[in-house]
Amino acid sequence: MRISVVGTGTMGSAMARTLVRAGFDVTAWNRTLDRARTLEADGITVEPTIWSAVADADVVLTMAFDARATLDLAARFLGTMKEGAIWMQCSTVGPNGMRWLVDQADQYGVALVDAPVVGSRAPAEAGELVMLVSGAPPLIERLQPVLAALGSSTVIAGTEIGQASALKLACNAFIASVTAALGQSVAMCRELGVEPRLLLDTLEGSALDSAYVRGKGAMMIAGDFTPAFAVDGALKDIALMIQSVDPEVAPLLPVLRGAFGAASAAGHGRQDIAAVVSSFS
Repeated sequence: MRISVVGTGTMGSAMARTLVRAGFDVTAWNRTLDRARTLEADGITVEPTIWSAVADADVVLTMAFDARATLDLAARFLGTMKEGAIWMQCSTVGPNGMRWLVDQADQYGVALVDAPVVGSRAPAEAGELVMLVSGAPPLIERLQPVLAALGSSTVIAGTEIGQASALKLACNAFIASVTAALGQSVAMCRELGVEPRLLLDTLEGSALDSAYVRGKGAMMIAGDFTPAFAVDGALKDIALMIQSVDPEVAPLLPVLRGAFGAASAAGHGRQDIAAVVSSFS
């Protein structure tokens, strides 16, 4: 199976490497071509144009920043996809964004599967993402080898395009909430004269402990914000959440937007979401 990865940022490049290790024939394209060139050392064919990248692909996997970027890419490649190929759309665009992409795919008669992922760079590199999918069951069945290579598990959100993207927003709301709450507690320890490491020691082994809490907590304490999931990415997703749900259903979202917005304004936009701790200092 030949797979074309369109968009080789942090997540797209990690997923491309995982796919080629799993034995797939992988081509790649990125708007900034030099960024994609680093993948050639991994055995991935980097194409100079988006059209040549997708022309012979059985699966076109898109991983762009937002719906607008994905729409722009799709307008350029959909007419070049071969008959029977599947567009596996992995960017986080929300259910409204997926409706726009469905309309675009329908214009070209291209089969589309909604396939956002849960996880950041390290799980993507290890093939341990959680794959969320929705769409026609026969299409999802055809993608099973790809899903198995990229993820440790696959959650089928439904048969309608947009259901997986809706689930992705709910997951990211939880991630943003946990991260902000952890940042607040680390900042409280500092304010009250308590060593923040003791917070993690207290949680260790309890029902509230997790590798995520330990990892992000350690980053916050050390001030190491090497990006896995950037603050500005979280802000974009929170905006999608606010657009998608009734304010009474999700009253924490404006608070989260304020916390991550403050971190971005302080210069942490491209750094990891652990930098939200700066909003509480």
